[in-house]
Amino acid sequence: MRLDGLQSSNETKIRLDNLYTPRDYQRAIFDAIENKGYKKAILCWPRRAGKDTTLWHLILRQALRRVGVYMYCLPTYSQAKSVIWQSIRTDGLKLIDMIPEELIFKKNESNMSVELINGSLIKLIGSDSYNTSLRGSNPMGIVFSEYAQADPDAFRACLPIIQANNGWVVIQSTPWGHNSFFDICQIAQDSPEEWFYQRLTINDTGHISEEDVENLIRTNQISREFANQEYYTSFDTGVEGSYYAKYLIKMNLNNQITDVPYEAAYPAHTAWDLGYSDMCVILFYQICNRTVHIFDMIEDNKKGLDYYCRDIMAREYQYGIHVAPHDIAVTEFGSGLTRIEIARRLGIDFTICPKRSIMDGIECVRANLSRIWIDRTRCKRLVSALENYSQEWDNKMKVYKERPNHDSYSHVADALRYLCSSIDISSRQTTPEQLNERFVKAKSKSNYVETGPFARKY
Repeated sequence: MRLDGLQSSNETKIRLDNLYTPRDYQRAIFDAIENKGYKKAILCWPRRAGKDTTLWHLILRQALRRVGVYMYCLPTYSQAKSVIWQSIRTDGLKLIDMIPEELIFKKNESNMSVELINGSLIKLIGSDSYNTSLRGSNPMGIVFSEYAQADPDAFRACLPIIQANNGWVVIQSTPWGHNSFFDICQIAQDSPEEWFYQRLTINDTGHISEEDVENLIRTNQISREFANQEYYTSFDTGVEGSYYAKYLIKMNLNNQITDVPYEAAYPAHTAWDLGYSDMCVILFYQICNRTVHIFDMIEDNKKGLDYYCRDIMAREYQYGIHVAPHDIAVTEFGSGLTRIEIARRLGIDFTICPKRSIMDGIECVRANLSRIWIDRTRCKRLVSALENYSQEWDNKMKVYKERPNHDSYSHVADALRYLCSSIDISSRQTTPEQLNERFVKAKSKSNYVETGPFARKY
């Protein structure tokens, strides 16, 4: 029997703390949402600190207080099933069992939802399918669990709905490098009147001792870097399984992530990773002596090839080559022309990137990073991709697979792979005489200043 707002002629009190009693450090999030009126909150807690147990209890309490739809979002739908719906706690109970049977009107196993007797609905979703699970829905509250590994577009999609409903959103995660979770934590810290933000380490929680962590490191069960990230919530540790994080540290130390202007004395090349529904990424770069300067980039989706070609041709750069992968030769369904032919009509004459396996291309990037300079402002997403582009994890076998994750960083990383695979071609496109002619022309301009790692003033 479903009751409207839990009202009946025979009032029954049901205690929720029989199956969950918050630890001291877990109480602050309840106070922030329920008493202080925060509508947005972030928990940056160490591993095994009870993030999901705490927030599952919070979402239940909120669903009982205000009738509506509530969503608990994991990075993927399959994770939502394994982490919440099927997860068994150390005491042998499932998280789903934290909802007393007396409060459940209907439980739907197929779509992982629970309807309460007051009419509220709690539903598990994955950020990998937010387009179908969030759009058209009307949540009053939503929890994003392990946000560092989720699709950040899911949060952006839900925010207008939450605000229109005077609802709330809570984000929780352990750090995973300087990615989207790091970015939103920065926003929260800069807006304390709008965001509740709590970052804790095991020194604050006490749920795991420092001695236990040191023992794990000493016995080579985990690395020091992993411990800093997982137990001391450090954002400065490279992502586990990252292909380029260690190289990025060296690049930062060498000041290779800096202001990188376009230099008129050298041709500008582009490297493309083509996409329509997925992201299309275009990197702008120059070969300056023996160094590679990546000075600009485009990252967008749901635009046609003609849009990007016109955008590039409208920019006041002296172009060299335009590198694209082999799928540029695919015939467009409507026109019967290949993408190469369409682009050529729009002024872009593509050079097909030398064909390599993904792993060979990754090694090519690693071999060239020591001579690449990247603009820290216009190419911020490229820097994030260098840190976060990582191997796919096989959770069953507990090993990394020999292939990268397909996520929001992979398209940027693919464009860089095509760029590095084509550096030799880019270098051969301009003769020394042509370079000298362009250099003299640029030098003759008033107030010309050569910039870069080998800068000279004139």
